[in-house]
Amino acid sequence: MSLQKNIFGPNATKKNILEDGSILLELEQPLSDFPEKITEKLIYWTEKTPSKTFIAQKNNEGIWRNLSYAETLQKVENIAQFLLNQDFKEGETIAILSENSLEHALLSLAALHVGIPYSPISQAYSLVSDDFGKLKHCLELMTPKLIFAQNGKVYKKALNLAKMMFPDAKIVSVENCFEADFSELINTKSTSLVNEAFEKIKADTVAKILFTSGSTGLPKGVINTQKMWCANLQQITQMFPFMETESPTFIDWLPWNHTFGGNHNFGLALYNGSSLFIDEGKPTPKGIENTVQNLREISPTVYFNVPKGFEMLIPYLENEPDLRQNFFKNLHFIFYAGASLAQPIWNRLEELSIETTGKKIPIITGLGCTESGPSAMFANWEGSFSGLLGVPVAGMQVKLVKDGDKMEARYKAPNVTVGYWRNEEATKNAFDEDGFYKTGDAVKFLDEKNPNKGLVFDGRIAEDFKLSTGTWVNVGVLKAKVIAEGSPIVQDVVIAGLDKEFVSAILFLNPDACRKLVNLSSEIPNKEVFEHPSIQNFKEQLLENLGKKATGSATRVVKAVIAIEPPSIDIGEITDKGSLNQRAILKHRAELVEEMYN
Repeated sequence: MSLQKNIFGPNATKKNILEDGSILLELEQPLSDFPEKITEKLIYWTEKTPSKTFIAQKNNEGIWRNLSYAETLQKVENIAQFLLNQDFKEGETIAILSENSLEHALLSLAALHVGIPYSPISQAYSLVSDDFGKLKHCLELMTPKLIFAQNGKVYKKALNLAKMMFPDAKIVSVENCFEADFSELINTKSTSLVNEAFEKIKADTVAKILFTSGSTGLPKGVINTQKMWCANLQQITQMFPFMETESPTFIDWLPWNHTFGGNHNFGLALYNGSSLFIDEGKPTPKGIENTVQNLREISPTVYFNVPKGFEMLIPYLENEPDLRQNFFKNLHFIFYAGASLAQPIWNRLEELSIETTGKKIPIITGLGCTESGPSAMFANWEGSFSGLLGVPVAGMQVKLVKDGDKMEARYKAPNVTVGYWRNEEATKNAFDEDGFYKTGDAVKFLDEKNPNKGLVFDGRIAEDFKLSTGTWVNVGVLKAKVIAEGSPIVQDVVIAGLDKEFVSAILFLNPDACRKLVNLSSEIPNKEVFEHPSIQNFKEQLLENLGKKATGSATRVVKAVIAIEPPSIDIGEITDKGSLNQRAILKHRAELVEEMYN
């Protein structure tokens, strides 16, 4: 396979210095027209390619259930009629508690089609949490009139809570029916009222509420309007214009309650008339087997994942030539987000692509957030490297504002949220006096004289701290170095040292990689694995290797401790997308920090 010349769009970028000294970046290419509402694309592709598979998922027998564009629209209109029959009042919404599924997709599209706000809520809040604190918070904000969970038995505890909070809400499920069966929605016959409701939807109509991961407290509900979502999908498509003519194939596990999976991946499939195969796997020891089996069957055009997912996929690609061939043969590029991709993982993916296709498949990322729907910039060219964020998408103004010795990236564009659902204070604090959203992300130019070379990630403004010497520690950059040096043993790390004499680290290890290193069976508890002398020796060697590359006290990790207990979602140590909350871990594991300074 040879790369098409138009896989990547233009990246010529304008750089202007403003009166206050801040810098404004904009792509020279203007933003093209985009639809006013997202389901216009469902109608368009139904008319153009009615029999093409839009979305597919395996049934309990492992057979793919495919829904064409025409079938999807027909079912969406029926469900939309059911929703209209419920007579939703102002402020009443739909809450979806469960995982990605065909029914989840149909219900969300039906809500979008007739202008009823909905929220896909992290399934971890219903299944992993012990106190349901975040679930209660999200439901209270949403005031749902209809609540959906795929399996009434699996989600029984969460649904009991929801019913207690909202006794008049209708609870719908597909399997092990809790109250109403999803077939009732599908079998409702649509009427002209559906099209009338569709016509009333405007660009500023609320499409859905996506909750932030709660890394700095309780989750905030980010308002996603129809305009915001459609604009961002057009921006992404302009960065990767082959999607307009090729209609990509996606196989994807990323959860729809998160903006990466729900807005970016699901949205791109619909926007460009693509086929989306739902992967029920995950980057876990058990879930990766499902992902690999799906990749044996489906050849993606673009493959999206988080760094952990790529790390777990590599051994299978190395050991199965047929899998490797099927994975790479139609692949235009690999896209990662959510965290930094360790350089050894990056290098191995490139090596495998060359071995398989004779060419280096580009690996790229960008920068964005839930509030930007999600994409604000991309490194949409070959020859990228870990940490390179790229240039702004079309129609996006990125303002770089000095904050100490760093520059914070701020956004203004049609794909930026208007604020937070029922939270005026948070909305007010999120924007500066010029209406730019304050991301808290620090960036810097790869080449200050050439903005076309893009921006590089420079950590999070709020995470950085000073040592007792007054020296600033760049947490984001140092964290990436520790993970890269410690991969695959080190899964994540929290950097400590506020007002201390030196930098220290709490290491979160990959238990499977540790077992492999010291040749221990899976029956051995994690605590014993982590306390094994060879793992302790690895930790000391890691510190020594990092020390050799350090350039001063701010880049030298003097001590480290291994976290025995995994991060807890209930106390906010881990977000639903799997990233660590540095502030919460330092708070709840203060004794580990003190141990390193005593």
